[in-house]
Amino acid sequence: MSIEKIAFGTTKGCKAVELYTIKNAAGASAEILTYGGTLQALSMPDKHGLFKDITIGFDDLEGHLERSDYQGQLVGRYANRIANGEFEINGKRYHVTKNEKGATCLHGGGELSHAVWDAVPLGDNALKLSYISPAGSHGFPGELKVETVYTLTDENELIIDYSAVSDEDTVINLTNHTYFNLAGYDAGNVLEHVLQISADYFTPTDSASIPTGELRTVKGTPFDFTVPKAIGLNIGADDEQLLNCRGYDHNFCLNTRAKDISAAVVREPVSGRVMEMFTDLPGVQLYTGNFLDNIPGKGGNLMGKHAGFCLETQFFPDTPNQPSFPQCTFKAGEEFRTRTSFKFSTYMA
Repeated sequence: MSIEKIAFGTTKGCKAVELYTIKNAAGASAEILTYGGTLQALSMPDKHGLFKDITIGFDDLEGHLERSDYQGQLVGRYANRIANGEFEINGKRYHVTKNEKGATCLHGGGELSHAVWDAVPLGDNALKLSYISPAGSHGFPGELKVETVYTLTDENELIIDYSAVSDEDTVINLTNHTYFNLAGYDAGNVLEHVLQISADYFTPTDSASIPTGELRTVKGTPFDFTVPKAIGLNIGADDEQLLNCRGYDHNFCLNTRAKDISAAVVREPVSGRVMEMFTDLPGVQLYTGNFLDNIPGKGGNLMGKHAGFCLETQFFPDTPNQPSFPQCTFKAGEEFRTRTSFKFSTYMA
């Protein structure tokens, strides 16, 4: 195991950005940027033992600054959407940044995704990133201290530990927005990837991608991934939910919140790569890159529609305005702490 650090450029605000690479004994590696706490690359073996980066994104900092759709970035203070950019805590109404069509707060206004984090290696296989969001930033209450630790094990598991604490009651919902393509960053779309999600229900959304409050059964719908199926099998179905989002961009209500029971499994038949996802959070957002529009990316490859998929573990979208959802309002001094991991293996397809 080892961790290496190199310079990766400078932001427009003249802040230096560094790239850390964690390598394990099996030959796998994870590259992490201090800009956005970004998972810049993740190299895993295929069924023949050949290593390849399985995340889509950018080769340089300019791509992240100019063309990003959150590729690989940490997101928060509130991952996903808050309706009308407002919510209430203790009888007080808060108005937060409406950065999506002027109507919705998406990913907390993008603050954590575009910040330069402080980084400290932990031993030879983990990197701790720290960031302080000032009180009132983007309209959210309290100063929020955030830490994220990326760990790469010799068993080819990438573990992401999140923690945060505020000095005021506030909402906290953190995740990572990596777009995976298990065939490789240059392999086209992910429609033939075979996905299974342990979720009997999902949260349907309105035309603004805000949950209606209903927990709808996946049974008999294109959202049924309880049995493994290709991501592309039903993605073009005549279903209002899919038509509104041009594909999957929905929260699934997980059947389990356990660190040792997989909540989702993805298999890529050509490479033979398998990714198991574990989380202690109640939901995961499946996003299938529906609005990627031939964005220039790694190696000059264009990231087109469905070039990658995201599994963003989370509390449900718009939870502060949905009292029936599992809640994520934390008291002053109360710690938010959660773990998500992705474990990789291969099979002979």
